[in-house]
Amino acid sequence: MSKPEVYFTDFTTPMYGAPIPKKFENLIRKAGIDKIDMNGKFVAIKIHFGELGNLSFLRPNYARVVVDIVKSLGGKPFLTDCNTLYPGYRKNALEHLECAWQNGFTPLTVGCPILIGDGLKGTDDVEVPVRNGEQCKTAKIGRAIMDADIVISLNHFKGHEEMGFGGALKNLGMGCGSRAGKKDMHATGKPTIDPLMCRGCKLCAKQCANDGFIFDETKKKMSINEKNCLGCGRCIGACNFDAISFKENNSAKDLNIRVAEYTQAVVDGRPNFHISLICDVSPNCDCHQENGAPILPDIGMLASFDPVALDQACVDLCRKATPTPNGDLAKNIHKPGFKDLGDHWKNNHPNVEWEMVLVHSEKIGVGSREYELVEI
Repeated sequence: MSKPEVYFTDFTTPMYGAPIPKKFENLIRKAGIDKIDMNGKFVAIKIHFGELGNLSFLRPNYARVVVDIVKSLGGKPFLTDCNTLYPGYRKNALEHLECAWQNGFTPLTVGCPILIGDGLKGTDDVEVPVRNGEQCKTAKIGRAIMDADIVISLNHFKGHEEMGFGGALKNLGMGCGSRAGKKDMHATGKPTIDPLMCRGCKLCAKQCANDGFIFDETKKKMSINEKNCLGCGRCIGACNFDAISFKENNSAKDLNIRVAEYTQAVVDGRPNFHISLICDVSPNCDCHQENGAPILPDIGMLASFDPVALDQACVDLCRKATPTPNGDLAKNIHKPGFKDLGDHWKNNHPNVEWEMVLVHSEKIGVGSREYELVEI
C-alpha cells in the first residue's frame, strides 16, 4: 500500500508574486480537496477560535480561503468548535461566539455561518461508537459536527501543556468532544465546588439527573453529593460563576490515547480532509489567554487526507527547527541544570507523552505515521 501524501509549502513569496492566501489555496487544491464530492453537502470546518487575550490562533483569513474553496465545490460550509470544560470565555455558546467575533471570526470575515458544535451549554452531543476503541467504546461528539456530511480540520500546530503538541488529532479529538466528552478525555473522579465562587443559584442542580448536589440553606452554598454524583461534568456548563471544576486529571498517556479514539469517532465513515499551519508556534494551547512568544520559527503550511500522517510530518519538520531565542523553549534549554529530553515538545513540557497519540491513532486505524512529503 502506498504511503499517504502530505503536501507542504513554506511561507516565502517573491515580491509581486502570489500572496500567502493564494499560495495557501494552491496547496489545498494540490493536496486533492477537489476530489471530495461536496455538492449540496454540509461541511464542518473545525477550527480553534482562540481564547480572549490569545493572539497566536490562526487568522480568520486562512479560514476564509478554506470556506471559499468549499463553496466553489458546491458545499455548504460552517466554522465550528465545541465548548470548553474549564472556566473561561468559551464555556457556553453565547460567550464562545462573542469570543470568536472579538478574535475576528464573523460570518462577514469568514464567509459562512459559525456554529458551536455542542450547543448552548455543551450538552447537545451524540454518543458515537469508537471502532477499535480500547479506553473509549463510545465518544460524546458535538451534534452539529456529527450531523455534517464532511469534516475538514483547520489546525494551528503548536505546543501543548498536556499533549505535547496540538495539531489535527488534538483539534479533532479533544476539540470535537462535547463538555461530557472532554470530561471523559481529561478528568477522573468528580467535580468540586469552590464555596467562595458559588452564588447559591442552584442552576447546577437543575442540570443534574442524579441528585448529585447538596444545598446548605444556612450558607446558601452548593456542594457535591459524592454518593450520587456520576462525574459527568454537565454541571460545569450550567455554572455562570466558574465555581465548579475537576481537580484530578487523567495521565498524559491516557489523555493521548483517548484523544486518538475520539478522533476515530469524528472521522470514521465519512469524507475528511486536514490542513495544518506551523506558524506562531506558541508554547501552550490556544486555550490560554496568556500564551507567550513563539517557541519555533514559522515553517510552513501542510495538507493531507490523513490526519496522522499530517501530524507526524509537522512533528518531523519542527524537530529540525532551531528554537526561537525569546521563547519559553529556548529559555528552558538555557536554565541551569537543564536535561535534554530529546525533542522540543518534552523540553517545552517535560511530563508530556506526545508520541502516544500518533502510535495509538495508527494502531486503531485513524491513519499512518508513514508518509510521503510532497513539496510544492
